[in-house]
Amino acid sequence: MPSKVNDFRGMSDEQLGLTLRDTEKHVFQLRFQSATDRLETPSEIRKAKREIAQIKTIQRERELAKLREVPAEQLASRIASIEAIVDRPGKRLRMRQVKRLKGLHAAKAAPAAGSKAAAGKGTK
Repeated sequence: MPSKVNDFRGMSDEQLGLTLRDTEKHVFQLRFQSATDRLETPSEIRKAKREIAQIKTIQRERELAKLREVPAEQLASRIASIEAIVDRPGKRLRMRQVKRLKGLHAAKAAPAAGSKAAAGKGTK
């Protein structure tokens, strides 16, 4: 099992996306077979769902790694643009996104503010 996760980690973002799509199609086919009582091994559905979860986890890890590389100013502008959206559905999703981005922004802004404060104390 861990070797499959390592294989997923070795894939590019595009390959992961294609693998995810194929696995989701496979789960659909397995569910259809299950509904028509033609499924030979019921554990296949569970294995395919686990693969989907592993792929999505790796994609999210990569997304978060990219967000950590974004400068604090861009994070602030991204937060402002998400908060400006008012009349669209998905309010909870936007609130969660803003909360996560604010956490990343605070983590980036705190060391910068701390180094300025330390520099100011050293000159006095």
